[in-house]
Amino acid sequence: MQMVFKTKRDNKGNVERYKARLVAKGYTQREGIDFTETFSPVSTKDSFRLVMALVAHFDLELHQMDVKTAFLNGDLSEEVYMSQSEGFKEKGKENMVCRLKRSIYGLKQASRQWYLKFDKIVTSFGFIENKFDQCIYMKVNGSKYIFMVLYINDILLASSDVNLLNDTKRILSANFDMKDLGEAYFTCKAGDVPVVKGDKLSNEQCPKNDLEKDAMKTIPYASAIGSLMLHKRVDNLEVVGYSNSDFGGCYDDPKSTSGCIFMLVGGAISWKSVKQSLIASSTMYAEFVACYGASSQAIWLRNLISEFQVVDSIFRPIVIYCDNNAVVFYSKNNKISTCSKHMEIKYLIVQDLVKKGDIVIEHIRTESMLADPLTKGLKPITFKEHVVNMGVIKSFDSLV
Repeated sequence: MQMVFKTKRDNKGNVERYKARLVAKGYTQREGIDFTETFSPVSTKDSFRLVMALVAHFDLELHQMDVKTAFLNGDLSEEVYMSQSEGFKEKGKENMVCRLKRSIYGLKQASRQWYLKFDKIVTSFGFIENKFDQCIYMKVNGSKYIFMVLYINDILLASSDVNLLNDTKRILSANFDMKDLGEAYFTCKAGDVPVVKGDKLSNEQCPKNDLEKDAMKTIPYASAIGSLMLHKRVDNLEVVGYSNSDFGGCYDDPKSTSGCIFMLVGGAISWKSVKQSLIASSTMYAEFVACYGASSQAIWLRNLISEFQVVDSIFRPIVIYCDNNAVVFYSKNNKISTCSKHMEIKYLIVQDLVKKGDIVIEHIRTESMLADPLTKGLKPITFKEHVVNMGVIKSFDSLV
């Protein structure tokens, strides 16, 4: 094992304290001997945004808590031995090793064992784990309820009742070393880099010549980033989706780009933009492939939201808007045409979901297609209109 040094900063970036942590050298562990399973779930961004939408709609109390040294709470199911740390070896017993009774930082299974311990504790006090996001919990007490979101060692509590909220805090504090941060003051921040890990950009999106490079210098990118925030309007508690695709818009290869976005209470809770894995032979084919992706996401959202037991409309068919009439027709009919006869069978699940009443594909004008910015470049005025309709506004406007 070894010592790791770290500077801890507060939410404003100021140095709070200097830390030294004793960690295990997990890279020396052998699978099947020192550990078996290592997977540990974390809450998804879509789940987080969903909870934020419900907080806005129902005016819930929103508080934060932090678990101190969370990974030290996990119980080990394997026998794990560790050498003594340099500078802390017991005199006369330098050649002896330590047997770990509990997990410590650095072990490959540390995160998993922490999650299992947390799950065991909170479910024993009446919290129910969401089947479709294992880091979302709910507890109902009569007409009162509370949602709990776990992200590694950070906990977000959203409750309809202050007393239930305080009871939950007491339960957590009695079982773990907790830090109560009070009302949620920071739920999002600008990243260190403008591109999130995993995002992919095409070479075609880069400036090609000196003229285009000069034009890029006039775009106020830096001033725009950080001036936007998600704004929720609390007037419509119904999930609505938008699905769209361009046609062969990628110049690196002739593949199309799918985009979908789902709205709840006037704000976007889920969205995706991805290059399709095949080369579509027609606009209808590309749009139908996009609808397949949107339909899959719609079913997951329905299953996730139904577990919250507060959105009755989720049991009605989820409306997904598409601006292609042929796709709308084909989703409701089995007519074989030149554009559809060669379509892969997995995409036909859209027809099955429509037939079962899980979703409904409806037509919308292209001018009103919110997913358009996820598939192609738009005129500035059109882009701004879509941004506003997504529920995204300038942060200083929200303070007026």
